[in-house]
Amino acid sequence: MKIRTLSEIWVYPVKSLGGYRLPEANVLPKGLAHDRRWMLIDSNNQFLTQRTLPQLALFQARMVGTELVLTHGKQRFELAAEARQGEVFSATVWDDTVQVQGCSTAADQWFSDLLGWPVRFVAFPEMNPRQVDRAYSSEGQWVSLADGYPVLIIGEASLADLNARLATPVPMNRFRPNLVFTNGQPYEEDGWSDFRVGEVTFKGVKPCARCVMTTVDQHTGVKGTEPLATLSAYRKKNGKVYFGQNVLATSGGLVREGDLIEIAK
Repeated sequence: MKIRTLSEIWVYPVKSLGGYRLPEANVLPKGLAHDRRWMLIDSNNQFLTQRTLPQLALFQARMVGTELVLTHGKQRFELAAEARQGEVFSATVWDDTVQVQGCSTAADQWFSDLLGWPVRFVAFPEMNPRQVDRAYSSEGQWVSLADGYPVLIIGEASLADLNARLATPVPMNRFRPNLVFTNGQPYEEDGWSDFRVGEVTFKGVKPCARCVMTTVDQHTGVKGTEPLATLSAYRKKNGKVYFGQNVLATSGGLVREGDLIEIAK
């Protein structure tokens, strides 16, 4: 039997901006530490994403010590991860109303100047509750500013199967997973219920429905039609296209590249 191992760990500090790979990560109630704890909002306090602003892919965010480092080409902006400024107010992420707080008027201006219109850069503090859809979770299971679930896992075999069907292969970053594993069968993660990665236990809740964001080249910010068009031909069910598995952490702790993955059921 093939031994599945954790091959990549990814964190995306700012919703819809580029993230970074790291060798280990702490799993917290809302997901991996620092994952999607910040976002950009418009003048109506609505969240902004690559779905409508594919150029957001050209911004990168990563944690360096206690600093959040933001880059766009040769432009760079740094602020303390705990920076907060002004009152707490309501913002909207899909159907959820969340409480956020501004970080820095200088950060607001930096993003606004580069995008060409006014936006605000806001934080979602660690202890802010945001309940995962109760149809797939228990009371008190939280998510950060991710679309709906705290962790996304995808097998390398699933991407390989997709790329075998594409004229031009796409990298894993089109799907923005947190955890990537090797040595599995294509799409086997769809059926995972209870599993362990190293010392942390997880529960698979539902395959991840995909959108046009998967068609944005993360290096150029240019939107196309693939891989969504090809996925639609064989991974569509009830009007939605699926790739990857949304999961909840049922314990905390560290996950590390190279950790063994044990499937309980």
